[in-house]
Amino acid sequence: MAELLIELFSEEIPARMQKRAAEDLSALVCDGLKKAGLTFENVRKFVTPRRLVLVLDNLPAKTPDVSDERKGPRVDAPERAIEGFLKSAGVSLDDCEIIEDKKGKFYLAKIEKPGRATAQVLAELVPDIIRKFPWPKSMRWGSGSLRWVRPLHSICCMLDGEIVPFEIEGIKSGNTTRGHRFMGPDQITVTGFEDYSKHLRDQFVMLDAAERGDFIRSEAEKLATSKGLTLIEDEGLIAEVAGLVEWPVVLMGEFDQAFLDVPPEVVVTTIKAHQKCFCLNKNGRLANRYLLVSNMIARDGGRKIVQGNNRVIAARLSDAKFFWDQDQRTKLEDRLPALENITFHAKLGSQRERVGRIENLAGKIAKIIGADVEKATLAARLAKTDLVTDMVGELPELQGLMGGYYARAQGIGDDVADAIAGHYKPQGPTDSVPENNITQAVALADKLDTLAGFWAIDEKPTGSKDPYALRRAALGVIRLLLEGNLRVSLLSILEPVISGFQAQLFVRDDDQEDEITPPDAGPVADDLLHFFADRLKVYLRDKGIRHDLIDAVFALGDQDDLLMIVKRVEALSAFLETDDGSNLLAGVKRAMNILKIEEKKDKTRYDGNPLQNLLVVGQEKELHRAVTAAIAHSLTAVKSENYTEAMSAIAKLRSPVDDFFDKVVVNADDPNFRENRLKLLNRIREATLNVADFSKIEG
Repeated sequence: MAELLIELFSEEIPARMQKRAAEDLSALVCDGLKKAGLTFENVRKFVTPRRLVLVLDNLPAKTPDVSDERKGPRVDAPERAIEGFLKSAGVSLDDCEIIEDKKGKFYLAKIEKPGRATAQVLAELVPDIIRKFPWPKSMRWGSGSLRWVRPLHSICCMLDGEIVPFEIEGIKSGNTTRGHRFMGPDQITVTGFEDYSKHLRDQFVMLDAAERGDFIRSEAEKLATSKGLTLIEDEGLIAEVAGLVEWPVVLMGEFDQAFLDVPPEVVVTTIKAHQKCFCLNKNGRLANRYLLVSNMIARDGGRKIVQGNNRVIAARLSDAKFFWDQDQRTKLEDRLPALENITFHAKLGSQRERVGRIENLAGKIAKIIGADVEKATLAARLAKTDLVTDMVGELPELQGLMGGYYARAQGIGDDVADAIAGHYKPQGPTDSVPENNITQAVALADKLDTLAGFWAIDEKPTGSKDPYALRRAALGVIRLLLEGNLRVSLLSILEPVISGFQAQLFVRDDDQEDEITPPDAGPVADDLLHFFADRLKVYLRDKGIRHDLIDAVFALGDQDDLLMIVKRVEALSAFLETDDGSNLLAGVKRAMNILKIEEKKDKTRYDGNPLQNLLVVGQEKELHRAVTAAIAHSLTAVKSENYTEAMSAIAKLRSPVDDFFDKVVVNADDPNFRENRLKLLNRIREATLNVADFSKIEG
């Protein structure tokens, strides 16, 4: 059994593409080997800025032998049909036997294919993968036609210590590589992965990206601690920097203390975005020191590298301070007209038009959730004005946050400034949810306007495509409502907004003599509500709650208060985990199945109350009393939004339902008794529909 080592050595691969590229190389090679009938073990993939590496263990020397029989056409079939069969089977007529059955005589091809050498399979597979490699962006260089992310210099491909020979665009496979660009540039000859990884480390290359990331984190924390500072953690930046270096060396730089007058997020973002450096805190506040990661051990200990970075960072921070000072000279309110020049979406208007909608919506939501309406509308009106500031133009990731800073600097109250700064929140599953109800009102208005607008123009997410991040917006609404404990009827908000969009988008056909009314917003709003239901399933599934319980509650209709839906789902989930709940579910499903069958057969629905004079068996009398009481008690509990109490009322049906099915024959010979008992089963259905549609519950 042999080891396979593949290294594709090139100019620097962008850090953002490295992880996916390593996964793609692994998947393509492994899939190709499997299709050839080859087995392997212990798949290992590595990536550095200049190389993609894949290692597989225990490959066999050749593919399995193939022995097969394939039945062909009749011997008297047209000549072209016989030729086509022989070609597809890869045999000649001499390789075929003639067999006979009741339909006549047929050709039978006996296919015997000896296994191919694994090296031969690889010599065809690897070049094909290189030619078709799915880089997001690629380039050609020189006069060749090969495309790669950056110029490809060499290919190391070895099986069991031997070179797998092939050539692509003048690049021959071999058993050599190179180490670090500056500290180990000489050619290295290798025999296998153990030898390969050892030589690379000797030549200052850490092959494992995770190891490089851990090393950067550890060295950064050590260096910061030695100076009485703490590292501002940023796992994304650590991963990115690990993709920029093959031999990380952590150094400390410094910038002028005066730049700390600029908001700390501006300093941190500037240093991160432009120089990929880490900022530091001292006693909980931003320090005028930073950490950079060099890709080499400098002879002077990194002094010149640090000096160069200090100069660049000083220039960048000078720009940021200039933007900060300049932006404050214009009031946020005075920036509103400039928003007319920013298109939100071709069909949904400018950012200025959008601000008007969000302002109106924020006021309505503020009134519903008990927030200060005046402050919420002011925050909504100013929330997008920082989009036309110089600072956000340079650092778009600071939008919202800078608006909050400028609002405070201009004497606008903290509540409004906080709402401006936080109105994009939450931007993902790990982002915090604002606690201030003014911020919540503006954040909800922003997200609901986006969702309603794109639904109105039928630009909804499809499959894995979501270019406008509408799934994230819906999740943000869900988290704001649930984690903020907010009662909001979504349909009462969405329908007027969607209707407004439709009125703007609706164009009357000039050829029509009669006035045409815009389409009804109701179906669009309902469809958007179903989208929220799907997102809610994902949200609750991550918390261990079953999706079918959400379906069971949504199936009742008019369920657009997500907070109350979740409370009902939680109560239903807790109820079904009890013995009474699980047993009652079985009984209710049995009742519903009988009803479904009989109603379909009789082409009628057994609504209405059963006649008491036809309740002759003790168990059906007791079930009728229990169902009547359960309906009344559960309905009262649901109206008071006490869903636990509603479940308790339904739970009392367990014993009467069990006794009924044990002792009573539903499909009695007497049609009057049969109809009456089916109506009694319908009462069970009605009782449970006060809390959920049990037919939607699995199990």
